[in-house]
Amino acid sequence: MSNTCQRCDKPSSVMTGSYFNTDWICISCAEKERLHPDYEMAKKIENEQVRKGNYNFPGIGKPKTL
Repeated sequence: MSNTCQRCDKPSSVMTGSYFNTDWICISCAEKERLHPDYEMAKKIENEQVRKGNYNFPGIGKPKTL
């Protein structure tokens, strides 16, 4: 994994996975993601997929507004 955010291309020492897609994102981008109206739905669907054993779920897709 790179130390560059896949969403904003800025260097970061702390990264997290997006709930919308497979991007590794910085904390700033993660906060923007958490504020998106579709965040709770994306998180719910991701968690349902993991419970079903789908550990490679690509997410619902990053909204154009992020």
